[in-house]
Amino acid sequence: MTSRNLRLRRLRRATSALSARKRGAQPKVVALGGGMGLSASLAALRRITGDLTAVVTVADDGGSSGRLREELGVLPPGDLRKALAALCGDDDWGQTWAQVIQHRFQSKGDLHEHAVGNLLIVALWEQLGDHVQALDLVGKLLGAHGRVLPMSAVPLELQALVRGHDPARPDAVDTVCGQATVALTPGEVQSVHLVPNDPPAVPEAVDAVLDADWVVLGPGSWFSSVIPHLLVPELLDALVTTKARKVLSLNLAPQPGETDGFSPQRHLEVLGRHAPKLALDVVLADEAAVPDRESLADAAKRLGAAVELAPVASPDGVPIHDPELLAAAYDRIFRMHGRIGPWR
Repeated sequence: MTSRNLRLRRLRRATSALSARKRGAQPKVVALGGGMGLSASLAALRRITGDLTAVVTVADDGGSSGRLREELGVLPPGDLRKALAALCGDDDWGQTWAQVIQHRFQSKGDLHEHAVGNLLIVALWEQLGDHVQALDLVGKLLGAHGRVLPMSAVPLELQALVRGHDPARPDAVDTVCGQATVALTPGEVQSVHLVPNDPPAVPEAVDAVLDADWVVLGPGSWFSSVIPHLLVPELLDALVTTKARKVLSLNLAPQPGETDGFSPQRHLEVLGRHAPKLALDVVLADEAAVPDRESLADAAKRLGAAVELAPVASPDGVPIHDPELLAAAYDRIFRMHGRIGPWR
């Protein structure tokens, strides 16, 4: 057995022990993001804490979410649904419901590609008239190991300044509208902003950040899932003023179209330009995804953070996070870098 495989086995054993810890002895953690990146983080964090809140971006305008948003004027439910699915337990009940809400209809009619969970969430919004109450009810139905909140109660549009969005004009900088379009641009994203530019934050999301022991940002699509949280003024103020420690989890590889060619340190530089007042405590990166450790350490230091390198990628070589390895890395960071509440 190679030393790497032995290390992975030890980390997995440690993660199994984490799952048995009592709820009262665990930190209050808030995870911010969207899409599959946030899902990966939540699948890891639910293994090590029973006090977990996800704060989810609401700027999606593609697929089933985009269709529901356009037709009904609702928040896009897709990323909220994915977060709820990630919080489902590993037992039969949790995995069955995770599969049900992720199920997409296949037809030649209007239901084609709509996700069951999207329809369920929107139906409860219409029945209850309250975004937070409805999501709490869905979480209760699923037996979710945590709470899911939207970052804002109004649908948002993501806009980006992109150099070379039109390949025929490689040096031109254009405004590109819509999260789905920004995520797939062939150009280089310079910056992003939200419309409206000062959206109200969900009060429960702000309270969760202020009351947290740890805030986790990333991984995920950098411009369309991670940075948007920093563009909601009340949420950014909470992130700047909270006593919680903050860890930023980097992606395993650049995202085609959105961050093509980005080094790990460039991700930090871009985040710093969008939120210059935000300080971090820890930057977590996969040890195999950092070719220049000194440059990453320098970029992290400018944000007030230390770098923690750990094997968090799936061992099969696919650039996705392994939930057990990521859980072990988060737990080690939470214990090594201090605490706020009496959870140890």
